[in-house]
Amino acid sequence: MPFIDLKAQYAALKTSIDARIQRVLDHGQYIMGPEVKELEENLAAYVGVRHCVTVASGTEALLIALMTLGLKPGDEVITTPFTFAATVEVIALLGGVPVYADIEPNTCNIDASKIEALITPKTRAIMPVSLYGQVCDMAEINAVAARHGHIPVIEDAAQSFGASYQGRKSCGLSTWGATSFFPSKPLGCYGDGGALFTDDDALAQAAREIRVHGQSQRYTHTRVGVGGRMDTLQCAVVLGKLERFDWEIERRLAIGARYQRLLAELPLQLLTVRQDRDCVWAQFTVMVENRAAVQQALTAAGVPTAIHYPKPLHRQPAYARPELSLPHAEAAAERVISLPMSADLSEAQQDAVVAALRSALA
Repeated sequence: MPFIDLKAQYAALKTSIDARIQRVLDHGQYIMGPEVKELEENLAAYVGVRHCVTVASGTEALLIALMTLGLKPGDEVITTPFTFAATVEVIALLGGVPVYADIEPNTCNIDASKIEALITPKTRAIMPVSLYGQVCDMAEINAVAARHGHIPVIEDAAQSFGASYQGRKSCGLSTWGATSFFPSKPLGCYGDGGALFTDDDALAQAAREIRVHGQSQRYTHTRVGVGGRMDTLQCAVVLGKLERFDWEIERRLAIGARYQRLLAELPLQLLTVRQDRDCVWAQFTVMVENRAAVQQALTAAGVPTAIHYPKPLHRQPAYARPELSLPHAEAAAERVISLPMSADLSEAQQDAVVAALRSALA
């Protein structure tokens, strides 16, 4: 079985996606074509914010968000050590300093209660990550930021687009929301792509300029920028996928809940989903002991798995902070394992995954 079934998704949407791609091929506006604006308007309405700015990738979204805030060398950004490297990569690229708050052991999201103690006069932003598809404690994080001079908050929502938190959508909860349209994400394209979301007119304008090499108009470069546009073809793909996105979110919620029920009696740790939010399960991740043996047994049974993530960022060579002890992140990195998950996962496939996992843990 596939880990993420993109083929089944395409088969269901083939007519619409093919037609949208063909329209781009016919009009030939491959950069900043009309599909770009159409997608931005649709996504802004979906999230419930004034502005959506599409960009070349989820990484580019985080980078541009920090650039709009004027991050300078030596500025500090408080974030989580348990995430994909892109989260801190963009901080380092701008000369900033990532400051790590440990995670909650039952959600793997940043522990909001640990953020305030890390704030210094050099703190320029807080960048929580809504990991695995569940929004982190944004109300608490925003409150901390407000108490300290309204520090900007950037939600790294690469895995949580479509998730709800206290009645609002991920990406619409803070200064900036940033997401990814990498093919495996809850809403993915057929290459790289991403988007930024904000209610701040000035920040949105800055992001639009930065993504086109800092141009306020053609060949007038008012700020330092990047080549950060999302291709028209990729926007067309996402527009096609939006047609059944609500259904896919419903399926992800149902499949995740069914996994939680079926696995409840097994000797493993399930992630907690808080009552005031849901989880769109970009990855359905559990924690097990003797992970290598469990993964080997699942592979032998024909069940694909992945590890998100095997080493926390403060233990990665490029970002090593050997003096830091972040026990919950370090423990999670030793135990997490992700199981097959997509909106098209059948009950029979899910039952096979559960049976194989039960056997592996016996």
